[in-house]
Amino acid sequence: MASAEERLMEWLRDAHAAEKQAETMLSGMAQRIENYPDLKARIVQHIGETQRQAERVRSCIERRGESTSTIKDTGGTMFGFGQAMSGMFVGDEVMKGSIACSAFEAMEIASYRILIDTAREVGDEETARTCEQILQEEEAMADWLEQNLPTLTHQYLAREQTPGARATS
Repeated sequence: MASAEERLMEWLRDAHAAEKQAETMLSGMAQRIENYPDLKARIVQHIGETQRQAERVRSCIERRGESTSTIKDTGGTMFGFGQAMSGMFVGDEVMKGSIACSAFEAMEIASYRILIDTAREVGDEETARTCEQILQEEEAMADWLEQNLPTLTHQYLAREQTPGARATS
């Protein structure tokens, strides 16, 4: 049976790996987006946030005397690469990528809420505050996607119906 301290470290390593996965997935998507400038700009902004989040989580791990998990980080990066590459083979990459981003944000939001509660349980207020800051950024990205999916869907469908226009990216 794992202690709350052990779980906190495990979940921080998971969060770090998830940020690495998100960075890879979002970077691949951003590279291919041409026809959706608002989406591309928001993804590029979130890539920067994601990189900083990974560093803040790494700092929490190291402050607690531990290190990130090379296996989890490599697995997350490889999975993110697979997600990014899979978009190249579908005609509706922008829409499927937006769905994947929305789902990933929901997973990260839940993870950071759990990390905040666990950090407080073990008396690590600094980690809790760091995770709260990250949570706000993840919620902002999720909110942006939720608010912009209707417009993005309309743009995608309009481009798809326009002769000569590329709807995919």
